[in-house]
Amino acid sequence: MTDVIASAGDAAAAGRSRLRVARATAGRSVVTEAYATSPLRLLTPRNAGTAAWIYTSSFGGGLVDGDALVLDVDVEAEAAAFLATQASTKVYRSVAGTTSVLRARVGRGGLLVSAPDPVVCFAGARYRQQQEFDLASDAGLIVLDVVSSGRHASGERWAFESYEATLRVRVGGRVVVHDAMALRAADAEIRDRIGRFNVLVLMVMQGPPFRAQSAALLRTATGHPVERRAECLSAATPVGDGCLVRLAGTSLEPLMGMVKRQLACLPPMLGDDPWARKW
Repeated sequence: MTDVIASAGDAAAAGRSRLRVARATAGRSVVTEAYATSPLRLLTPRNAGTAAWIYTSSFGGGLVDGDALVLDVDVEAEAAAFLATQASTKVYRSVAGTTSVLRARVGRGGLLVSAPDPVVCFAGARYRQQQEFDLASDAGLIVLDVVSSGRHASGERWAFESYEATLRVRVGGRVVVHDAMALRAADAEIRDRIGRFNVLVLMVMQGPPFRAQSAALLRTATGHPVERRAECLSAATPVGDGCLVRLAGTSLEPLMGMVKRQLACLPPMLGDDPWARKW
């Protein structure tokens, strides 16, 4: 596993990173640029498939007050990348708050899968996330955005101050997805509004590579009745050349098991299963 981290001490660049993936010989995709400043790290492990795998990590084990992370990703034409996190993103109690920005471009015939582990906000945490994806008309994209109730085993169930997330997807310069969610304790008790659920997932499939799977998810969403007191709930909406899926679960493992089944098309496309040892 390669660990790429910048040694620069420029405070203005702290928490900034750049990543570029290109298609190489024999159909494999490789990381051609990986730059990160502390507290960010970029890990690029080998895998048996043809896509480049990149995992983000951070020193200190989580985000502390004032942290502001920015990641710029460029997936070139015909290249494929799987972008994830080494572990869940822990957000500690904060006054000023913490922020995370992901900006990605996917070129002609390219593929990007962004599938980080859950965001776990501790009691008193404030977190704001922004994700922007710009796709060529024939590119493929999968985005997973997962937030958990926090350390509910320690009595911190939905006890954070705020979680705000914005997701925007453009295809050929046209916005096809603009989604925003805000969970703020100042508006009303968060755990009362979410009820018995402990995990929320937003999943976006977009582009020609996922037409068949998107159509299947949409048929399933409209063709099956909702089971009373189900551990996992799912709803799908058509967006652009794909779909947007929302899921809620009482615990992480069964919910992510459902996500993995919905993404059964992905390992063959990547040539390897990035979730073989997860969930």
